[in-house]
Amino acid sequence: MASPPQSPTLRIDAAGVYYRELNARLRELVSNGTKRIELHNVYGQRYIGTDLDRPVDIEIFGVPGNDLGAFMDGPRIIVHGNAQDGCGNTMNSGEIIIHGHAGDITGLSARGGKIFVRDDVGYRAGIHMKEYQDKKPVLVIGGTAQDFLGEYMAGGVLIILGLNPSGLSPQEPALNKVNGRSLGEGECPLKQVQGKFIGTGMHGGVIYLRGSVKDFQLGKEVGIAELDEKDRLVLKQLVGEFAQHFSYDAEEILYHKFAKLFPLYLRPYGRLYAY
Repeated sequence: MASPPQSPTLRIDAAGVYYRELNARLRELVSNGTKRIELHNVYGQRYIGTDLDRPVDIEIFGVPGNDLGAFMDGPRIIVHGNAQDGCGNTMNSGEIIIHGHAGDITGLSARGGKIFVRDDVGYRAGIHMKEYQDKKPVLVIGGTAQDFLGEYMAGGVLIILGLNPSGLSPQEPALNKVNGRSLGEGECPLKQVQGKFIGTGMHGGVIYLRGSVKDFQLGKEVGIAELDEKDRLVLKQLVGEFAQHFSYDAEEILYHKFAKLFPLYLRPYGRLYAY
C-alpha cells in the first residue's frame, strides 16, 4: 500500500526580513492550511512561531531570536543552529527541537509541550515551568546548564544529560574518546553540571541529572533521591526521543547513573507572605 503523499514544503528566504513581517507571513500561511514551512537565512528574528495554534512543521536554518515558540500551541519547530533567550516561553503544546545551543530562560513558564536542546543552555532554564492535570511540559538538555536551573519550578520534567563535552557532533569519531582513551561498552561522555542554586524556589515537578551533583550546588528547597521504576520509565521514554532526534544511542546514555531532584516543600516561601 502506497504511503500518503507529504504536504508540499513552502520555503521562505528570511534574509533581511523584519521580524514583524516574517511572523505576519507565518500566521497567514498557517491560517491558510500550510503544513510544512522552511525558513532559510534566519538571523535573529524574534517571536518565530509565537501564538501559532495549529499543527505545522517549521524548519529553521539559522539562528532565531528571542522567544522562539512563545505561547505556541501545537506546531513542531526544528532549528538547525542555535536559539537565543526565552525559547518556549509559556508554551502550551507542540515540540521545539534545537540542533545546537539555547540561551537563558529556556522553557520559561512552559505549561505543556516538549523542548529538546542538543547542546548547552544558559541561565535559569526551566524557570517557572508548571503543570496542570494532563498538561506537563518537558525540557531535555543534552549538554549542561548554568546557574538557577529549574528556579521556582512548579511542575514538569527537566532532564540534563551532560553529553558532548568536546563540543563535537554525535557523529564525530573523536566523541568516542575521553582524555585520549577509548570509551568502554556502555559508556557515553559526561560533562557534570557546574551551575549553582539548582532548584531554588522549586515547589513542583522533577529534575533528572545524569551523573552527580554536590550539595552546595542545590537550592535549599530541593532534595536528592534514588530513581524508582516510574522514574526509569520516564527517562527511557524521553531520553529515547532525544536520542532519536540527535542520533545518539539511548541505551548508552541511560547506562550512567542519574540523580533525581525533587521539591522538599509545596510552599517554600509561604511564611514570607501576609494574608
